[in-house]
Amino acid sequence: MNYSFRFGVVAMLIGSIALGAYFQTTANAVPASDLALQMVPVDTNMHDFMEGMFQAPYRRLKASIAAEPTDNNGWKAIRSDVLILAEGSNLLVLRKQEKDQAKWDEISVASKNAGEMAFKAAKTKNFAETRKAYESMLVHCNDCHKTFANGKHQLAP
Repeated sequence: MNYSFRFGVVAMLIGSIALGAYFQTTANAVPASDLALQMVPVDTNMHDFMEGMFQAPYRRLKASIAAEPTDNNGWKAIRSDVLILAEGSNLLVLRKQEKDQAKWDEISVASKNAGEMAFKAAKTKNFAETRKAYESMLVHCNDCHKTFANGKHQLAP
């Protein structure tokens, strides 16, 4: 995907957040505590969720992080995709598992934390730290796939 597509996705997310903030500040706003009770994942199977949420940013990131970026656009691409993956890991916590929910949540949070570290390192254009955090994120992803997908879908840096 090209940079303008990524920018459009980020712009849509920011617009959604701004719109949500607007509705929370109106006189008829739903209290935040009530909104949290309405937070439920879209009704889809895990395969479709993972493919739709993670596959494209992972593939783009794998290519863009293969070598240190030579310009600001390269760094923006890495920051964008690592942020999408990190925030996607937050969404995993909404998806309840039939077995070992605590392990699911633990791995999801660890993946998010590693993605956040990669994002912060990419903001400083520290390739070694960005790459290290990216690889750590993939370790957590693969741990989850081993635990919950019978070892299928292992990711390579």
